[in-house]
Amino acid sequence: MTFSGISQKTKTGPYIENYGAVWEIDNPDFKTDTSQEFKVVFDVKDGPTDDNELNRNLNTVARFLNMHGQSGIPLAQLKVALIVHGTAARNLLTDEGHQKRYKTNNPNRELVEELLKAGVEVIMCGQSSKTRGLPKEELIPGVKIALSAMTANIQFQNQGYRPIKL
Repeated sequence: MTFSGISQKTKTGPYIENYGAVWEIDNPDFKTDTSQEFKVVFDVKDGPTDDNELNRNLNTVARFLNMHGQSGIPLAQLKVALIVHGTAARNLLTDEGHQKRYKTNNPNRELVEELLKAGVEVIMCGQSSKTRGLPKEELIPGVKIALSAMTANIQFQNQGYRPIKL
């Protein structure tokens, strides 16, 4: 059943199974070109104030992957980078690092691991890492540290990635 061209149930997958639920859009007027490559760099600065809460901005990256996958775009055509800084930086900690600081496991760890498995390049701002005392050894394996979020954003944009600021 649809209402105004939108199905009434969201679903996850095919690229991120437990996160990134999206609506199916029946017969959109603006058609998605499934033959093109989608190069995007997400800039995530804000994290939730509750240390037990999933960062909805990180979940948006999973939504991006899933909505395009559900539309028939192969994962190989989705070039996705995620640059994290500011209060969202703590969302990249291992459970141990998160536990040490906030007395709870990182509710974002599994999502970040799934994004990494799907080929998302996850970059932490080196300035945020130092400012917030979040050393590389306490980050989820696979997360990279850049000189700064600004530097990483410029480099990705110079490679043809389109910025989405969350």
